[in-house]
Amino acid sequence: MENRHMLILIVTLSSSFLLFVLIFLICLCRRKGSERDESWDKEANPECKEIGVEDVEMKGDLIRFEGGEDLTCFDILDAPGEVIGKSSYGTLYRANLMSDSVLLLRFLRPACCTVKVQDVMHVVQVLGAIRHPNLVPLSAFYSGPRGEKLLVHPFYRRGNLAQFIRDDVSELHKWDVILKISIGIAKGLDYLHTGLQKPIIHGNLKSKNILLGKNYHPFVSDFGLHLLLNPTASQEMLEDAGVEGYKPPELTKTKESSIESDIYNFGVILLELVTGKKPINGKANPGQDFYLPNSIRNAIVDRRMSDVYLNGLSHVNEDVILKFVELALVCCSVGPTDRPDIKQVCKKLEEIGTKS
Repeated sequence: MENRHMLILIVTLSSSFLLFVLIFLICLCRRKGSERDESWDKEANPECKEIGVEDVEMKGDLIRFEGGEDLTCFDILDAPGEVIGKSSYGTLYRANLMSDSVLLLRFLRPACCTVKVQDVMHVVQVLGAIRHPNLVPLSAFYSGPRGEKLLVHPFYRRGNLAQFIRDDVSELHKWDVILKISIGIAKGLDYLHTGLQKPIIHGNLKSKNILLGKNYHPFVSDFGLHLLLNPTASQEMLEDAGVEGYKPPELTKTKESSIESDIYNFGVILLELVTGKKPINGKANPGQDFYLPNSIRNAIVDRRMSDVYLNGLSHVNEDVILKFVELALVCCSVGPTDRPDIKQVCKKLEEIGTKS
């Protein structure tokens, strides 16, 4: 009888031990599986991961901002894209997502970017936080393992202002459209120059970098982009601007953009709008700071514009056009200190609008 009780006790203890081991192994497997699932979820959904500068630099990841909360690396990197623009420092793509939405992707070449992500992360965070009705928002930023960088923006189907000036002649002849675009650009630039804790210089303001939404609502793009580039690429950006007719005289010496150089470029854009003409190629026409024909220049000096063709705007009050062109020319003053600040520009455009 005693041996029987001993046998039962041994069997019971052995069974309990085996059951304990089995439960332990099941729990361990579940825990590891849970960790793998969590790791997968974090990779698939960047929102689950607290992204540090080291993570972005070593592994490549997606930092998302307002409007890009639902984006993933897969959405962006695997989306079929159509090249819509190229520059010395990168390529612009129209990307079609599986969700039938469209994004604007700006790819920055590794050779043109600042090498360490730590050096630009503060800039990326500042640019990603900027929201204004006349500025193109940064929805997401991706830094890849080979140094490539992608800036993700909304896509605007009307294209850019340069295309509009070239192709949409009938609408460009409408004074209210010209004025609306001009005031919108000025307001966006005003926010960059005065609406932030530290002013942001656009650095590459031109008609190609003004995107148009519904009803010709303007959005300024590419602001602060030069801050993500290395010095060589930044200088090439300025040289490209010079070829296109946007390089202020002082940049031949200082080599650095400024608030005043932004004002100069804005003046060139105003002249593009009112004349429907491209800026003069800086290399082909050295020494010319803007492209107005002599007939228009003389008419401005003599304050006689009735015989001057300004983009088909003969139905607009002559004094209104004159004041608009005079503002553009003041913005294009050779001396940086002779140019108005953006607050003065906005005020003058509003006055012109009330007199139209």
